[in-house]
Amino acid sequence: MSAQSETTIPAADAIPDCPRCLKPVPLCVCDGIAPIESRISLLILQHPQEQDRALGTARLTALHFRNAVVKIGLSWPSLARALGRPVADPSRWAVLYLGSANAAHLDTASDIIALTRKGEIAEHQRAILSDIEGVVLLDGTWSQAKALWWRNAWMLKCQRVILNPAHPSRYGTLRREPRRDGLSTIEAAAMLIAGLEKRPDIAVSLHASFERMLARYREVEETMPELTPRPKPRPKKDWRRRKTH
Repeated sequence: MSAQSETTIPAADAIPDCPRCLKPVPLCVCDGIAPIESRISLLILQHPQEQDRALGTARLTALHFRNAVVKIGLSWPSLARALGRPVADPSRWAVLYLGSANAAHLDTASDIIALTRKGEIAEHQRAILSDIEGVVLLDGTWSQAKALWWRNAWMLKCQRVILNPAHPSRYGTLRREPRRDGLSTIEAAAMLIAGLEKRPDIAVSLHASFERMLARYREVEETMPELTPRPKPRPKKDWRRRKTH
């Protein structure tokens, strides 16, 4: 047996994870990230089944902010319990949840839109958005985000918002979103917090990290494909009428 044939590539489960972002070390891009001092707090609620270590961005997003918390689970009794500290007024926290709302169907050109409980544009947009002190992001697929929304009734006490991005997600073909306004968690945080604080530097920092993550993913995909599994395409529905006997 030759020396070359004896050389083995370590299995994916044998490769250590970064202790900060929890991605396999070859996919880690969190070195050099300096936490940002922001006025707005960030809470990311991640569905237990969403923990995509290769393309997920929840922990990478949180590393950019000093006042950020990531929680994994399905439900919490209150915003304070999810956050791990008291919250004086939940209505000053925004929850990003698209649901059936679509900014393209609303009469507005704003990047961030505050909605009523009926999914309509709320009055006094500027006053509502300027009063936001925290943001809740739901990390998961569309169905997982829906589950988190319905399992946590306290979110109805928060201000629901949606985004109106000018461009689709940078994921591109790596992870296709079912809607054009679907963004990764890091892109949503960049757009929302940078917009609310009127700090474009926040968006620049998060977008740069996301671009590095995607570039690293493509590099590792060539040499260690076992670390970069592509999501399986959903089977197409057969709308043809079944024959009856």
